[in-house]
Amino acid sequence: MGYPLNTGGEEIGRSVELVEVFSLFREPPVQNKSILLLAVAATSLISMSASAAVIASWSMATAIPAATTGTSYNYGAADSGDLASGTMLSSGHAAAATTYSTPAGNGSAYSFSSNNWAIGDYYQVSVSTIGYSGVSISWDQTRSSTGPATFDAVMSVDGGTNWTTILTGYSVVQAGLAGTGTTTWNTVTAQAGFTLTAVAGAAADGQANVLFRLRSTVTTTAAGTNRIDNFIVSTVPAPGAIALLGLAGLIGRRRR
Repeated sequence: MGYPLNTGGEEIGRSVELVEVFSLFREPPVQNKSILLLAVAATSLISMSASAAVIASWSMATAIPAATTGTSYNYGAADSGDLASGTMLSSGHAAAATTYSTPAGNGSAYSFSSNNWAIGDYYQVSVSTIGYSGVSISWDQTRSSTGPATFDAVMSVDGGTNWTTILTGYSVVQAGLAGTGTTTWNTVTAQAGFTLTAVAGAAADGQANVLFRLRSTVTTTAAGTNRIDNFIVSTVPAPGAIALLGLAGLIGRRRR
């Protein structure tokens, strides 16, 4: 017949831990109270500095009218974000026969798609970053079998006179291609395999107008398509968050 294990040692251990916790509130009271307040303040700062803010986000919630063609198309302002007002997502092509459409997105109702790609053709976002720093962009992108496979992500803070490359020669995944582990874009499943990111750098901080372009580096057949979805301009967590986390840990462990 078995007997219950003796847990007396565990109870003693818990009692010691409780004594240590409550000792924070014993003498010297002023010092311990100050330590507790510092720990709370540090934790609050960590929460504030580690959280990213969405400046503008396009989920492609609106359909483009059928048979829309031309050398350019303004899709519209961001549908969410702190500075969504006044933003613009657009596309530019050399060919007037370019057709713009909104097939299924990457886990959303629509995406922004176009054909007739030539070198230099692009998708573009215009956004203000006033009051923000540590800016980055992320987006989902795919192509058809004959669509452009290589792009550069570039940025301008002077209205397009000068451009800085923030992601060079990135590859666009063809949806459902063997070996990619992906399936065709659909309205239900959001697949992380299509998501790309780029850090804008200090030049994008606090600007009245920043242009971000996804610019094709190749020419394709007229029918070749490329589409984007879930374009987000945001801030990255502040570098000081990690240091603050260490400070809070040291303060929290201090006994006297």
